[in-house]
Amino acid sequence: MKKYIGEIGLLITAIIWGSGFVMSATALGHYSPYQILAVRFMIGAVLLGIVFNKRLRQVDKSVLWKGSLLGLMLYTAFALQTVGLQFTTPSKNAFLTGVNVVIVPFIAFMIYKRKLDTYELFGAVLALVGVAVLSLQWSSSVNVGDVLTVGCAVMFAFHIFYTAKFVRTEDAVLLTLLQMAVAAVIGCMAVILLGETSFSMNLTGISSLLYLAVFSTTIAFLMQTVGQKYVSETKAAIILSTESVWGMAFSIALAYEVLTFRMFVGAVLIFTAIVLSETKPRLFKKQSLRKIKEHKV
Repeated sequence: MKKYIGEIGLLITAIIWGSGFVMSATALGHYSPYQILAVRFMIGAVLLGIVFNKRLRQVDKSVLWKGSLLGLMLYTAFALQTVGLQFTTPSKNAFLTGVNVVIVPFIAFMIYKRKLDTYELFGAVLALVGVAVLSLQWSSSVNVGDVLTVGCAVMFAFHIFYTAKFVRTEDAVLLTLLQMAVAAVIGCMAVILLGETSFSMNLTGISSLLYLAVFSTTIAFLMQTVGQKYVSETKAAIILSTESVWGMAFSIALAYEVLTFRMFVGAVLIFTAIVLSETKPRLFKKQSLRKIKEHKV
């Protein structure tokens, strides 16, 4: 039962992130990328601190360094993605960020010698193909933006992997709160160093920024951390890859884009990857048991 709760939580996270694409586009019309990152993480840390202030008494060295590491990974991933977007196309940026879905299982294999799950690995590759079909405008050229975005994918992969690892032994709320706080501190330092301390008070800009801070950051990352307590890191990466599908859906619903056959195929591939990683192992086990019984008979 807890596994399904975790999967539902991760799916809701992906839906919220998907809705954030439109809000991000709106916010970028009023604020710099670094201002957006600083504000969304700062508000996230403050909100979580207010709601879960009693849990702060439970902070020890173990959860402190783990939350700090996740916060550093999180901000670095977003920063690389943001800078990379300045040199490459949005479609390439989205696709290369999605490469994290394939990197996650190999982190477990290379660092911790964890056996690769055939079905989850195939599901991860299928999800990546889906993201490619959904978002990528094919181009053979590679530039510095592409390289930075691949770095972003690697950092997101490590973030997903270590979130799954740390949440097994640490409080999910504290891990989320601490990584928000660390990312907020780094974000504010970046804004000050870049001299971007002047903020627009435009109502539309503020509204979009608040949405990103409350929903796409505070609620979404809390649900991701809690959800990963009950779901493997590879499956979590596959579920979170549906972010691109939901982003497309919201964009179409709000008349920013028109649904094309390519978009439809990409979405189907991603959802097929989820179904495969979720059900195939069980179907395989049932078939194996059936064959064993038949052999005994």
